[in-house]
Amino acid sequence: MIIAFPLLFASRLKKGRTWALGLGASLMILSACAAPPPSATINDPEEAKNRDIHAFNVALDKALVRPAADLYGTVLPPPVQQGVSNFAANLDVPGEVVNQLLQGRPGYALENTFRFAVNTVIGIGGLFDPATAIGVPGRRTDFGETLHVWGAGEGIYVELPALGPSTERDAVGKVVDILMNPVSLLLPTPERYYATAAKLGSKIGDRHRYSATIDSILYDSADGYAQARLLYLQNRRFELGQVVAAEDFEDPYAQ
Repeated sequence: MIIAFPLLFASRLKKGRTWALGLGASLMILSACAAPPPSATINDPEEAKNRDIHAFNVALDKALVRPAADLYGTVLPPPVQQGVSNFAANLDVPGEVVNQLLQGRPGYALENTFRFAVNTVIGIGGLFDPATAIGVPGRRTDFGETLHVWGAGEGIYVELPALGPSTERDAVGKVVDILMNPVSLLLPTPERYYATAAKLGSKIGDRHRYSATIDSILYDSADGYAQARLLYLQNRRFELGQVVAAEDFEDPYAQ
């Protein structure tokens, strides 16, 4: 939720892809049981280090991300912003199809495949979203969810430089998603750069679109780090169907 910048400049080297494939295969073999339920407590043993990274992320947002988002929202009209967002989201669909197959959800994979075909052909490469208009909204997912389905626990809470809140499991998932994205692997070099620019533009657009909420967390909260951490864990667990009510969370700062 906080400064959700993708590491789009991550290495595309074959060595990195081979490592990601080996990691995914190993985790699939080892994760034969259901993921353990999340704890009601917040598992943050590296809080001091995470707070330092959070301070860096806030400084980055103040100096670069928020001004860029304000400029983006001012210069580009809303239809163009929506087109960039649609195009970037469409680029992620092939990777989501792969993850849904790995999760054993062929129905979702088929739905997303149909959505990708419709938006790519009729929606002019994904600039428009006719699939949603005809009742195919798609199913978002990522490799972090794949690891969850395979039985991997979320691990400790971590805050990543530029990326913001995460967990150990989701941090690994982000790396695999970046290295193994089918579109990135198949696109030639010039088009790959265009895809990277579109994804970056989409994230900046999101920062502009949700600026009031993000600003309230980063700059108006008594403890922006704790607030961002709580919201991330609640939202992520809800996405994965592991709901822990807010009142069930143990507040480490409660007197």
